[in-house]
Amino acid sequence: MAGINPFVVDVSGGNLVLVIVVALIALGALAMAWMFRQEVLAAGEGTDNMKNIAQAVQEGANAYLQRQFRTLGIFAAIAFFLLLALPADDAAVRIGRSIFFLVGAGFSATVGYLGMSLAVKANLRVAAAAETEGRDPAMNIGFRTGAMVGMLTVGLGLFGASVVVMLFKDHAPHVLEGFGFGAALLAMFMRVGGGIFTKAADVGADLVGKVENNIPEDDPRNAATIADNVGDNVGDCAGMAADLFESYAVTLVAALILGSQAFGDKGLVYPLLIPAIGALTAVAGVYLCKPRPGENGLTTINRAFYISAGIAAVASVVLSFVYLPGSFADFTNVTGTDMGGASGSPRLIASTAVVIGIVMAAGILALTGYFTGTEYRPVKDVGKTSLTGAATVILSGLSVGFESAVYTTLVIGAAVFGAFLLGGATLTVSLFAVALAGCGLLTTVGVIVAMDTFGPVSDNAQGIAEMSGDVSEHGAQILTELDAVGNTTKAITKGIAIATAVLAATALFGSYSTSVGEALAKANPARDEYALLNFNVFNPAVLVGMLLGSAVVFLFSGLAINAVGRAAGAVVFEVRRQFREIPGIMEGTGRPEYGKVVDIVTKDSLRELVTPGLLAVLAPVAVGFGLGVTALAGFLGGAISTGTLMAVFLANSGGAWDNAKKLVEDGNHGGKGSEAHAATVIGDTVGDPFKDTAGPAINPLIKVMNLVSLLIASAVVSMGVGKDQNDTLRIVIAIVAVAIIAVAVYISKQREVAIGSDDDAVPAAPVPVADPAGETRERAFVPDAGPATPVDPVEDPDATRQFQPPAH
Repeated sequence: MAGINPFVVDVSGGNLVLVIVVALIALGALAMAWMFRQEVLAAGEGTDNMKNIAQAVQEGANAYLQRQFRTLGIFAAIAFFLLLALPADDAAVRIGRSIFFLVGAGFSATVGYLGMSLAVKANLRVAAAAETEGRDPAMNIGFRTGAMVGMLTVGLGLFGASVVVMLFKDHAPHVLEGFGFGAALLAMFMRVGGGIFTKAADVGADLVGKVENNIPEDDPRNAATIADNVGDNVGDCAGMAADLFESYAVTLVAALILGSQAFGDKGLVYPLLIPAIGALTAVAGVYLCKPRPGENGLTTINRAFYISAGIAAVASVVLSFVYLPGSFADFTNVTGTDMGGASGSPRLIASTAVVIGIVMAAGILALTGYFTGTEYRPVKDVGKTSLTGAATVILSGLSVGFESAVYTTLVIGAAVFGAFLLGGATLTVSLFAVALAGCGLLTTVGVIVAMDTFGPVSDNAQGIAEMSGDVSEHGAQILTELDAVGNTTKAITKGIAIATAVLAATALFGSYSTSVGEALAKANPARDEYALLNFNVFNPAVLVGMLLGSAVVFLFSGLAINAVGRAAGAVVFEVRRQFREIPGIMEGTGRPEYGKVVDIVTKDSLRELVTPGLLAVLAPVAVGFGLGVTALAGFLGGAISTGTLMAVFLANSGGAWDNAKKLVEDGNHGGKGSEAHAATVIGDTVGDPFKDTAGPAINPLIKVMNLVSLLIASAVVSMGVGKDQNDTLRIVIAIVAVAIIAVAVYISKQREVAIGSDDDAVPAAPVPVADPAGETRERAFVPDAGPATPVDPVEDPDATRQFQPPAH
């Protein structure tokens, strides 16, 4: 790093024009998002039954997100003022960082909310199209819905970053820290809250409905079905959309911070150009997603991904050779930045790093598809174990998760280390190459988000079809196929989201080390022992930090899974009570109280998201101020490494259990209603909080902790060794942070496991699937002509009844 002046950059002339072009491409992506939205809304909505069910789901999802945003607004306001208090180069940077923190949080919320709002309108359109038009139109509607969210993600991420670069130029990296932090913090809260909501409802519905009463998954006699469908939207649509947006934003932030250090002004522009190419190729990928006759839906979607990724790779290489100089010596002439003896070709380093990121995305797509797809051996083996009971299903699923975590981590590690080696002996260039690998992965985000959103939309479409009873056997089979495809695409996108998180966190880790080095040089330049940071792994401070970072990942995962267990227990008691006390539910003459279940999971999810959020933000503060910058470096390293393995393990084991259940439901090993089916349902309920709550939430967790560490680095150094050294204040800050975490965890652990009396502990007696006529119920949901009646959660703070679904 010697000789590098990190922020001697001048974004003007041709470079400024290019940034403006990127902003225009971002606006074009937003226009495409609007166009895809209009295409979806133009499709037919189906029968009145379908409309009324979908309306109930829409109202429940809107009510939940309104309450969630009210809660998160408090955290955002506190973080805004804390960012204002942190040191910065000047007042304009400090204010800009805080303002763009709110912009990043707002964009993350916007992506989540708009994605959810279209998904809850698309689900009944997919169901209607499957019945009246066939598989291909239904699949097209689902994928167009995802494409809208994908283009919104790309457009807002690029637009926010390019505006910061245009406004703040050489100070843009510092301001972008706030932008990325806002996106990551809100996404983490939405991921945890939405994940608890959706999986508590799902687990509760499955245990009482499928296992105890032997009724179908989306049977309207189950009071948790509406909450389950609402959860798909607030968790898998709103939560995952926000998660992928913050991955996009934070990767850009890391690349721009390191790019300005490595390549001067071109390093501040080049990372914007690569995702801009991705925005264009994503449109191509969406339009290329057209099924061929007799082709599996997953094959169609994968082909669109691979073609768009290939186009992006070629275009990125061409851009690198056109835009970047041929050698590092040329940077001195072009930018005035001394590259400190860096060697090699910037064109070759940058283009190879980007291609590494794209290839890694393709590799993870294939690897995750293998471990979670119904057509491959791992899931088939899990399905076979259902013949010997739930215990062996759980054991085999855990085995799949553990094994797949190793291979996925090897792929990610190879990509990170391969990109790092490209920089040779120059650390800053090597770290920038890692960030560029992340930018390469960003070129696929538009299609990846489309793949992810396709999952919950197809899942909800199947639920609406089953609840309404207005879809024929042929249409139901189409929706079952699309649902299975959606399960796999969700698992794949979780794997790629994890890879994005690791690349972004690694790049941010590099930014942290350089920021600490600069802060040490400013704080006390006379002390030579601080010239080189002692981040050696055998340093006890680093080792202790690594242990603490790993421990936070475990604690965070445990809190999230335990929260789902508590809320699901409450759902189980409530659904049992309704089966027992409300006459005529199983005969279809009584209507379950759906709103009560929605209220239970809403309250629990919003209450439970606070503790994991405080842990993510305050743990780095406690370690940094309490143990110093060296221990904090180890903390980040431990969190990244353990978080990678844990996230992949949780996501893939859960995905394998889910698709093993689908395999049995398709008629294998005894089919629905068999003991094997009950065993896979139990495995799936274990896997639900793994794959949809704790696993995906680890992605924003490690990025939030890295961003918090980056933001506090200079303050930690200044209080520890600089002219503002104040050991007393430093220790007080650490103790307060630890105390807040301890109190939050203690309060969380004191909550009741479930809501109910001792009498509720006795499960309702199993009721046969058949109705009095001797036929399986398919039309249990017979709604009123009138619409659902929402209750504004703002006017009703207790929200004891957020909405009233249509009556029988």
